[in-house]
Amino acid sequence: MVRRNDERRAALLDAAIEVLAREGVRGLTYRAVDVEAAVPAGTASNYFPNRDDLLYQTAQRVYERLQPDAATIERQRTAPRDRATYTELMRELVGRISAFRSGYLALLELRLEATRRPRLRELLTERVRADVEANVTYHEQSGLPGDATAVRLLILALNWLIVEQLTLPDVFGEAERDQLVVAAVERLVAQPSAS
Repeated sequence: MVRRNDERRAALLDAAIEVLAREGVRGLTYRAVDVEAAVPAGTASNYFPNRDDLLYQTAQRVYERLQPDAATIERQRTAPRDRATYTELMRELVGRISAFRSGYLALLELRLEATRRPRLRELLTERVRADVEANVTYHEQSGLPGDATAVRLLILALNWLIVEQLTLPDVFGEAERDQLVVAAVERLVAQPSAS
């Protein structure tokens, strides 16, 4: 039995993300992952018994890497509960995801591939549904303005803004992207009524 090393597994999955982003699902081979990870030929096949498993674990790794760090979570937890904070949270989210360009592009490739692979579709469906519900729950418990529908609409709007930013970056410049984030929050998140 091949000894599994968590660090090497993570490096192989990170390499798979880069290959997916650059070459698409068709370019994702064991050999391409080995070359990207700078490991001996055959290493990836020792960690992932088949292509479905490689795709499945790569999707999980993208989500791991998209999570905010502890400092960001703490800053969010202690910020005022107003629309300005909400706007800043959305700016941070769009910036963080856009900064992991290869991860988001790999995720788009995985979403397309999920239309043909039931296990991958199941994973992504569960993960996206859980993320949406976690964001709604966080929002409801946080005391931020707006409701669950506003959270869902912001997720949809900002996801497509990120797609534009990463695939056709000349459509909206960074300043306009920021203005669109501000406008989305202002239009979707109701101001709390004065008591």
